[in-house]
Amino acid sequence: MKERTKLLLIVGVFLAAYFVPWDHPRIMMSGLEAFMMLQEYAQEHVLNCLIPAFFIAGAIAVFVSQASVLKYFGAQASKILSYSVASVSGTILAVCSCTVLPLFAGIYTRGAGIGPATAFLYSGPAINVLAITLTAKILGWELGLARAVGAVIFAVVTGLLMAAIFRKDDAERTAGQIYVPDPEGKERTLMQDTIYIMTMVLILIFAAFAKPAPGSTGLWPALFAVKWYITGALLIALGFMVKAWFTKEESKNWVEATWGFMKQIFPLLAGGVLVAGFMLGRPGNPALIPEQWIQSLLGDNSIQSNLIASLAGALMYFATLTEVPILQGLMGAGMAKGPALALLLAGPALSLPNMLVIGSVLGLKKTATFCGIIVVLSTVAGMTYGSLFP
Repeated sequence: MKERTKLLLIVGVFLAAYFVPWDHPRIMMSGLEAFMMLQEYAQEHVLNCLIPAFFIAGAIAVFVSQASVLKYFGAQASKILSYSVASVSGTILAVCSCTVLPLFAGIYTRGAGIGPATAFLYSGPAINVLAITLTAKILGWELGLARAVGAVIFAVVTGLLMAAIFRKDDAERTAGQIYVPDPEGKERTLMQDTIYIMTMVLILIFAAFAKPAPGSTGLWPALFAVKWYITGALLIALGFMVKAWFTKEESKNWVEATWGFMKQIFPLLAGGVLVAGFMLGRPGNPALIPEQWIQSLLGDNSIQSNLIASLAGALMYFATLTEVPILQGLMGAGMAKGPALALLLAGPALSLPNMLVIGSVLGLKKTATFCGIIVVLSTVAGMTYGSLFP
């Protein structure tokens, strides 16, 4: 962190402590909501979502060669291949807008082009099979299908626009990189590296597997009942892989890379969650901005309602699958279908904590462009859907 940033942070905290009327009932309630949201995040998402994601990012940064990343995600890679892989990645990663961040940082810093990297950044939390299935079941198949189709299209369009807008920056970044040979270690086959990465992905999926709705039947409840047994078995298998396939030096580099991502992301994430909790609160718990204000502005399919829904979704934090019950309540209170889709397309992929971390990786200009593209696309999609299904 730059010294100027540290100074601004200290000044900001001092001004907030000096001028904010903390004894006001609404401010006190909002402050409590901020820390309750942080506690909820720590209890429900850090150990079973973020920690596995950080280790995956560290593994990508250390063990996946730059040549492989550039082959599939680089600025010069085949667009059909790179965007196809990036745009459907969310179908196997049941992650939220914050959990995907270390994975995105891992592939981007390893040399991925900004187009495929941002397509992956959007698709990771947006194209979640469980969330789309739940959306179709609870909110209607039309909304579930629109969410699935819109998310895939958004991932590709967002990536292509980012690549076109920042093509010069991407070319300079690629040209300026020095590619060094991968560090020497135990010889591994491509299949071994694939199994190793996929094992960690499966650990992330099963550890983060959401609790099914009461009364649910089928494969989902059955998998949830045994998810920790499966996760434990995968962790044991991972331990054997690390012992057999990697040197101590490689394992040390893996842990150091993981710690590097954690140092970069955790402080911003915690700060963003506190701000989001203070302003908007948890679902069903009022904070500084009353939920009624949002509901009263989303009752039709106008451009204003869809834009407000997109912006609200972009700023709010949605843990995986929580957007569905939130929308169920909002639609029950009179929210129109167009703004509902706009919020579904913008919300899971963006949040205030997510924006802060993306900014530390991409910079302010690229982050603002990325967020702006998603908000505009979500608004247009909401208006279109609202006109087709009034």
